[in-house]
Amino acid sequence: MAEWSDGYWWSKDGLRLHYRDYAGGADGRPPILCIPGLTRNVRDFAPMADRLAGEWRLICVDLRGRGESAYAKDPMTYVPLTYLQDLEALLEELKIDRFVAFGTSLGGLLAMLLSATSRDRIAGALLNDIGPVVEPGGIARIRTYVGKQANWPTWLHAARGIQQGNFAVYPDYEIEQWLAMAKRLCRLTPAGRIIYDYDMKIAEPMKLPGGDGGGMDMWPAFEGLAGRPVTLIRGEHSDVLSQATAQEMAKRVPGTDLVTVPGIGHAPVLDEPECAAAIDRLLGRVLAG
Repeated sequence: MAEWSDGYWWSKDGLRLHYRDYAGGADGRPPILCIPGLTRNVRDFAPMADRLAGEWRLICVDLRGRGESAYAKDPMTYVPLTYLQDLEALLEELKIDRFVAFGTSLGGLLAMLLSATSRDRIAGALLNDIGPVVEPGGIARIRTYVGKQANWPTWLHAARGIQQGNFAVYPDYEIEQWLAMAKRLCRLTPAGRIIYDYDMKIAEPMKLPGGDGGGMDMWPAFEGLAGRPVTLIRGEHSDVLSQATAQEMAKRVPGTDLVTVPGIGHAPVLDEPECAAAIDRLLGRVLAG
């Protein structure tokens, strides 16, 4: 297991936010900024970081309201443009002017938005099961579980509970994989119960019209990645990123490495062999300049 240090930074509205900093990249290669999905946290990238750390510096963030980052007083700040401001504050704090962006789902949307605000900073991008068009069916499914608290007495109970809700996404998972997922998604409370590791109020903006970000035209942001190494990963059975959208993305940004992970829905966890190979190809392209 790779070692990391915990880092913190402050948002413009006074929240103390957290990131994991895996050391590496001493030869001047750009760091990898890892941005998790809606209900995820820094632990989502741990298996990948274990493989890449040392050669690459990885900065894995807890978005506000997740993991060790503070919960927002105003739940209406749980929206992409505020997350973007938080990430910009981190980049400024760490004086990072060039980086590789890895984003899963919501994190991929934020990676695209980062490219829109200052394209020259992006040395390469990996978008994990997300694109400029988010399928309504996927949004509807996500709404069924986001913000609904659950608690379990043991990690095995948590794993079984998460398996029940996600079996269709990862139909071939064994219990060890469900346990690993539970430990990425959840935390142990002082009372000895296991709960999801995020603020349930992140669901509040999604209840408003357009609160899921569906009203924003993300194509220009994605097209801002043109000329950079881009990898697009899609779960074969994804209900968030359609095959048609993925193909259109590859068409609009020539050279996009489109990778389909078989037997998986939304979203691959990036430790699959197809993902590891795609990540290595992407980073090779970044180094080649």
